[in-house]
Amino acid sequence: MSVDRSKAPQFSLPSEFALLAPQQFQLRTGSTLFFFQTPGIDAVKLEVIGVSSRSQLSNLHALIPSLTLQMLQEGTTKANGQELAEFFDYHGAEVYPTLSYTQEGLSLLCIKKHLTNLLPTFISLFSEATFPEENLEKRKSQRKLSLKLDQEKPSSRAGQVFKKGLFGPKHPLGQEITEAHISEITPELLQAYYHSNLWKDCNLFLSGDFTLQELDLILAQLEQLPLRQGAQKQELPSPSPTWEFQEDKAGAVQSSICLGAWAIPKKHPDYPALAVFNTLLGGYFGSRLVKNIREDKGHTYGIHSSLVELDTYAYWVIAADVKKAHQKEVFEEIEKEILLLRTVLAGNEEIELLRNYLIGQLFSKFSSPFDLIEQFKGVYFSGLDFSFYENRFNYLKKFTAADLLNIGKRYFSSADRVKVRIG
Repeated sequence: MSVDRSKAPQFSLPSEFALLAPQQFQLRTGSTLFFFQTPGIDAVKLEVIGVSSRSQLSNLHALIPSLTLQMLQEGTTKANGQELAEFFDYHGAEVYPTLSYTQEGLSLLCIKKHLTNLLPTFISLFSEATFPEENLEKRKSQRKLSLKLDQEKPSSRAGQVFKKGLFGPKHPLGQEITEAHISEITPELLQAYYHSNLWKDCNLFLSGDFTLQELDLILAQLEQLPLRQGAQKQELPSPSPTWEFQEDKAGAVQSSICLGAWAIPKKHPDYPALAVFNTLLGGYFGSRLVKNIREDKGHTYGIHSSLVELDTYAYWVIAADVKKAHQKEVFEEIEKEILLLRTVLAGNEEIELLRNYLIGQLFSKFSSPFDLIEQFKGVYFSGLDFSFYENRFNYLKKFTAADLLNIGKRYFSSADRVKVRIG
């Protein structure tokens, strides 16, 4: 059968999108292990992720969770930092911390044949870390240097100031980290957090190619993890936004800007529509903001709009590096594009291009076995399951320009926005 290569293949959207939920196993500690079978894949990924106790700490001690996790491989009661590094390197394994305001944990990436040998040493990091003072001082010096560089980089500074503006400078999610926060940390503080606050209400996420017998042996080893239940979370204070910040840098020709406001979380029924609206506004290379501010006016190399969830809060933010002389115009053009999207119907061609892009993007998120576990975590910690993606797919197949118009009116009509200009 001959193929006419002068004609493009007929395009059609997938008719369905179904995801297989992970298997669940209960440990004696009360923790749940979610297992994703990856047939034919020799790599193994294990993540132990618990509820952060950050909310119980004072603002001055905000860095204790991150430095505690970073110091776990600096030495245990059985091996020093160099010996641990050589052991994991020899087995081709990687151990790294997981940290956010609401979660903290430790992950292991290795190949299947070495997992049984690696697990005892990996597990020892959960109860036998020693936090050597000399190593901690090196970490603190590195953190101070990194902080200094971030403060000098306009884009990093703008992101930090935006959160301060949205939440307020005294809010735990809006505070700025300073050298004083770093200097405050001692081995004793890390030890206290390690033994009293880490590994609470943990869930485990495992992906690999295992038989049920192999899985039973792994679960028996994981029962040795010192996991505990009963994490306590203190209620955060109410945000107190400051709507505009500007920091001028003498001689700067470029500025970093941020613009944003409160939004809705993934669990909200309007979220699928808001996510599509955000993409059309500034979430991909064919967005309105890219076409206007990058392609038509040349004021930036890139501009992007994002939806963010942080603890129980959700917000949208637009960020870009722009020519300083055109700051005011860029903000005006952003507001102009928001106004158009909530008052004028998008054309059919633009809607179909957006639809195809978003469906393709959704499928690309599940292109590898490890993607499954990442996307599952992305909804699990928001109180959802894989039906979130299935529902999103169904919405993407049928949304209309009128739907986006309505969602824009609902969530982008308020003039209350945090505006940041750095540089």
